[in-house]
Amino acid sequence: MSINFGTDGWRAVISDTFTFANLRLVAQAMADYIREENGTDPSVVIGFDTRFLSDRYAADVARVMAANGIQTWLARADTPTPAISYAVVHKRATAGVMITASHNAPRYNGIKLKASYGGSASPEHNKRVEQILLHNQEMVRGPNLMELETAVREERVVKFDPAWAYYEHLSTLVDLDTISEGELRVVADGMFGSGRRAIGEVLMRSRTRVMNIRHEMNPGFGGIHPEPIAKHLGLLMSEIQAGHWDIGLATDGDADRLGAVDAKGNFVDPHRIFALVLSYLLEKRNWRGSVVRTVSTTRMLDRIAQQYKLPLVETPVGFNHIADRILANGVVMGGEESGGITIKGHIPEGDGVLMGLLLLEVMADAGASLHELVEDLLTRYGPAQYARTDIKLKHPVAKSAMVKMLVDAAPPNIDGVMVEDVQTTDGVKYYLDDGSWLLIRPSGTEPVLRVYAEAPSDERVRALLDFGEEMAAVG
Repeated sequence: MSINFGTDGWRAVISDTFTFANLRLVAQAMADYIREENGTDPSVVIGFDTRFLSDRYAADVARVMAANGIQTWLARADTPTPAISYAVVHKRATAGVMITASHNAPRYNGIKLKASYGGSASPEHNKRVEQILLHNQEMVRGPNLMELETAVREERVVKFDPAWAYYEHLSTLVDLDTISEGELRVVADGMFGSGRRAIGEVLMRSRTRVMNIRHEMNPGFGGIHPEPIAKHLGLLMSEIQAGHWDIGLATDGDADRLGAVDAKGNFVDPHRIFALVLSYLLEKRNWRGSVVRTVSTTRMLDRIAQQYKLPLVETPVGFNHIADRILANGVVMGGEESGGITIKGHIPEGDGVLMGLLLLEVMADAGASLHELVEDLLTRYGPAQYARTDIKLKHPVAKSAMVKMLVDAAPPNIDGVMVEDVQTTDGVKYYLDDGSWLLIRPSGTEPVLRVYAEAPSDERVRALLDFGEEMAAVG
């Protein structure tokens, strides 16, 4: 059996590869890794989302950890990933484990390893867990296991509620008084994930009116991917349009991502959320430091950073690259196009709940609607339209070979606009002299090109994507 960790843990189909037996093997490898990290007083925080069997999977991980002499804190109920990551720091634990497949389809589940600093474990740490797992299999070594009731009775496993310490921490990062004075009317869409009701619970002592939707326990997520993108937010859009609401906020399956809907029912993507909050932090709070974004995230951030004479760092796709920069200190804000974003003073982890609250603070402080704020943003730092598409290749191509081909075939212009630079931070990115860009990222595991484009108009975006499709045909 082969269990391979991706950029953020292991994910697989429930009852196919993601079974109790396999999970226990992974948990044993994680326990061995944790004991390598701290051989004298190891400890771990374990949480889980709302997926099918996630609570049972988490309990089994706790049984393995306790049997290996690791002090274990086990969440009583489903909890946002950033709440578990914060609990690792709050309890000074050696590591954290989160049972979740995040925004993936309901048939998947997964397990994420969290480091002591409250962010995802590094690729090197995940690789070490894989090595231990392989070694254990070669030695035909099964997992250590004890009964949960015994572990709880002996206080090797302590059940706890991570939410309130997390909420208290969030209240130090956002201005709840300003939000309260705004008296905003908010629809919070939990998408049946573990962020359900979280935004409302933080705001329960404010004058904000919050209506929760899709906040019930539903391991099938209503038949959708719990990903806060436009095509999955039809219900939120219709609720906004049917009532007198100022904003809709949607968190994904484990609440580390955010999507928003304005009062007119228009989807507001993470690029604009990131840019709105960044501009606010720099202008209103006078924060200074570097801005970190992935290669696939809007260049409006570049223009904001340039206005304030701040360094902007572009990283490969994956929040672990952002976390590395945050841990080095001096970062005001970091994030990626998928909606994983964080700020100074918080853990190096994407946090949809935090970003939703900050967006409310921006609106309340300005006394303006979200669509007005977006229009002003685009006037100042845009225009910027964005789209992404995935293109299947006819046959697998090595990533390095595809990147070389795309660089060698770089044209002097695309749709009549000059290409001023070509970068290979992650895939190949063509920078054009009108501020637009095209990114083509070959998948390292399947014959797929992920094509991203940002330009001043939808027509220019379409032209860039069409060019990307032509390049895929060549590949």
